[in-house]
This record gives sequence, C-alpha cells and structure tokens, in this order.
Amino acid sequence: MAFELVLFAAFGAMLCWGIGDFLIQRAVRKVGDLEALAFIGLFGGIVVFPFILGDIELLFSFENILVLLLLAVITFFGAIFTFEAYKRGKISVTEVIIELELPVTISLGFIFFKEVLTFWQILLMIPVFVGIILMAVGAASKKSENPFKRIEKGVFLAIIAALGMGLINSFTALSTRQVSPLMAIWFPFLATAIMCFVVLYKQGKLRNAFNNLKKFKLLIFGMSLFDTLAWLFYAFALSSANIGVITAITESYPVIGVILGVLVNKEKITFHQYVGAILAIIASTLLAMTLL
Repeated sequence: MAFELVLFAAFGAMLCWGIGDFLIQRAVRKVGDLEALAFIGLFGGIVVFPFILGDIELLFSFENILVLLLLAVITFFGAIFTFEAYKRGKISVTEVIIELELPVTISLGFIFFKEVLTFWQILLMIPVFVGIILMAVGAASKKSENPFKRIEKGVFLAIIAALGMGLINSFTALSTRQVSPLMAIWFPFLATAIMCFVVLYKQGKLRNAFNNLKKFKLLIFGMSLFDTLAWLFYAFALSSANIGVITAITESYPVIGVILGVLVNKEKITFHQYVGAILAIIASTLLAMTLL
C-alpha cells in the first residue's frame, strides 16, 4: 500500500473515531452499552460481509480462526469497559485516560512484531500524548479538600478499557497480517454482535433493544457507521505500516470530541485545552510525515 493511502487511512480512522465516540457516548446513555455494541457489530457485520466473500476460505484455517476468535473476545470485553466508561464519565476525561492505549500498543508492538521506532517518532509521540492530556485537564479539575474526590466517574473503567484497547489494536494488527484487513474487522464485529444479542436475550431485553433501535435509529446508524469506518481505516493502515506509528497518528481523535463538545454541546473550553488540541494535531501531522 502506497504511503499516501496509509496516511489517508490513519487520518480517516482518527476523524471517524472522534465522531463515532461522541455519538457512542450519547447512544449508551439512551439505550445502554450492550445494545449499542450489538448494533455496531451487526451493522459492521452486514456492511462488510459482501467484501469478505473472496476471503471466506481463510476461515478454514485453524490458526486464522484462533486469532480471530481471540480478537473477538478481547473486542467484546474491551468495548464493554469502554462504553461503560463513556456512560458513567465525561467524554473529555474518559477519552484521555483511554489514551493509555498508545504506550500499551507500542509495547505490545515491540513484543509481538519486534517493531523498532526511530528517535523522532518516539519524540513526536510525547507532544501528541501531552496535548491530549491538556485537552482533558480543565474538564477534570474540581475543587476539593480530598484529592480522591477529584477523580472523575469512569476513570478506573477507562484504565481497564485502555488496556483492552491496546490488546485490540495488537490483535487487529496480527489479524490483518495473518488473515486479511477486512476479515479482521468483519469477524470480531459479527461475533461481538452475536455475543451481545445472546446476553440481551438471556436478560429478557432483546425486544426493548429493537424498540430503542426504532426510537433512536438515526443516532444508532450514525454511531455504527463512523465506528465501522474507523476500524476499517485502521485495519488497512495497519496491514502495511508500523502499529506504533499508525496508532499514534490516530490518537488525536479526542480533538474531534472537544470540537463537537464546543459546537454541539456548547461546552466551555479553557485556554490550555485549546493549546493541547493544537499541539496534538501538529504533532500527529509531523508524526505522519515520518512515514515518508
């Protein structure tokens, strides 16, 4: 894949994740995390299915099935913790905590793929990370005599989610290279949807889930569309580029959430949060140029 397409895919993932997470937070607070994840998985499974027909024979390999099943299970639990963090906490806070997935992904990339980052790539990851932290500090700050009371709701869930996302990133990279980029998206999406619907059925919430689908169809469609596109872009980028660099480029997606928060939710953003957003965008752009 030409480097122009790799960069396009990485930035496409960043943009779609930013919009998708903003919509996911709204959806999980209206319909619940299991329901939201079920419909995202169902949407992705249906939309991507026609494009994986040429790769269907890859599922007859035990090694391929094992990798895809592991990815599906990790995706299910990682997504549940992520959605629950969004539901309980502020998106400006939970997003930055989940940014811990970057060092986790880089570490796993070194362990699994023996990837070596250049000095400049490592150096540029620092302002990306710092910039996103600055974006969330203002919203997370609270005046309190007890420092523990300053911890926002959803922080501990977000930390677990970050570990899960790091694993998802790594197994997605492994699946794209061992199986195929499209199969690495279609299989875990469909498997996750099936797992969610089974749980909803056992809980007696299946009918209510589809009633919510009719009630919030535009929100659920938008959430599913952008999240599916994000993972497709990410998988294609990972199929031919360094997992640490690609993940670092996509890590500026909370900037999109901040912009939507200001324009749509009329949130007040402090000066240093604006500085953080600009820093993250510039740093991720320079990081992308190291792929040239």
